[in-house]
Amino acid sequence: MLKLFKKEYVKYIITWLFLLLIAIFIIPVSLPIILALITAIIIEPLVKLTQRTFKWNRKLAVMTNFFFLIIIISAFIYFVITKLISQLIYTSKVIPFHLNSATGIWINVQNNLFKYTEGLPKEVVESIQGKFDSTLMSMKDALLDLLSYSNITALLTDIPNFLINFIVFIIALFLFMLDLERLRTKFFRYLSDDTAEKVRVMSTSVKKVMIGFMKAQIFASFIILGASLIGLLFVLSPKYAIIMALIIWIVDIIPILGSIAILAPWAIYEYITGDIVLGTKLTVLAIILLIIRRAVEPKLMGSQMGISPLAILIAMFIGAKLFGFLGFLIGPLFVILFITAKEAGMIKLNFKL
Repeated sequence: MLKLFKKEYVKYIITWLFLLLIAIFIIPVSLPIILALITAIIIEPLVKLTQRTFKWNRKLAVMTNFFFLIIIISAFIYFVITKLISQLIYTSKVIPFHLNSATGIWINVQNNLFKYTEGLPKEVVESIQGKFDSTLMSMKDALLDLLSYSNITALLTDIPNFLINFIVFIIALFLFMLDLERLRTKFFRYLSDDTAEKVRVMSTSVKKVMIGFMKAQIFASFIILGASLIGLLFVLSPKYAIIMALIIWIVDIIPILGSIAILAPWAIYEYITGDIVLGTKLTVLAIILLIIRRAVEPKLMGSQMGISPLAILIAMFIGAKLFGFLGFLIGPLFVILFITAKEAGMIKLNFKL
């Protein structure tokens, strides 16, 4: 027990407490810069491949890859915004019609209610009528709360913040891509030969684990593709089911988004336009796909990355609690860094209680 309080262990405890404070307070506000650095590291092999293939200098290779990346991001944003605007315009045109239809349906429901409750005690009829009225008021309050001034203003005030973060991400990404080799060289100057070797071993391990992570994401996305195609075949015609399943698959490859990013807005749209049955089917499908991914992802990530599925599951849960939805990615990343640092000899935890 006394070994735990030796100087070296106190140093490790202080170090990890410091890293924990950074993780809680610094990382959440630095996410655009951190994501830019991670993206630059991921794109680095492509930059080097461009240099070797075309015999270009680094600056030209970086600008070319950055240009194509901007085109892809811009095309995606353009597609999402134009699709959203067109759907909003269409929804604004059809909402009055569907509201009138909903009013007619509600009147028919009330008439049928009076018809079927004829002969029942007055208290029972009033109780059923009260339940229907309270349900209608709850739906009305929920809709008004969703479209409330505070929610709309909160959404509008988040747009400038998102744009600032996006601009910072783009600028930081370009600068990191340009200076990544110089930053790496400068970083190693501050390390001793022994520590530098450990960092190289750690970076190699991280690369292998990240490749395993990407493989796990791709395998999981193929499972989601099959499940979404089967589910959509019960909802849509085969032609549209295949198209939408492919769109869900492409979006699902992105770890942060997932299939819910497509199915949730789609289901909400169907509810608004009056197709309750289709909206309910899409909601059920979204829940099923979410359960499948959360059940399959830890196992796949564990097998591909060489890490215990239980450790991945715990890391994803704690990460989600600390960092929100991004924690599903940040949590396993911390586990990867810890394990690779331990394997490289940078962290030693050989104590017994």
